[in-house]
Amino acid sequence: VQLQASGGGLVQAGGSLRLSCAASRGDFSRHFTGWFRQAPGKQRELVASIGRSGTTYYVGSVKGRFTISRDNADNTIYLQMTGLKPEDTAVYSCAATGPTGQWTYWGQGTLVTVSS
Repeated sequence: VQLQASGGGLVQAGGSLRLSCAASRGDFSRHFTGWFRQAPGKQRELVASIGRSGTTYYVGSVKGRFTISRDNADNTIYLQMTGLKPEDTAVYSCAATGPTGQWTYWGQGTLVTVSS
């Protein structure tokens, strides 16, 4: 599975962005997928995930503001981000699990910068 992330950029606080992650050589619907982020000086954290059945998870700080979704026809997952805050500034990466259930496949990061 090869992943290609896009959609990052600079936005003012309160604004919105949508990140996309397209998969090639694989079927997203057969993998547990998610979005991670890493801010400068901080550990990488799982922001949101979506399971094969469509079950979603969100870290507390983004609940109610971010929405993860999957388009099986386009083999793409999305992260719709609204009400962005400066603390959401980070490099966001998409990932998918492999046969062992570990986060095995990674897309390149896309930078999201939220100005105050």
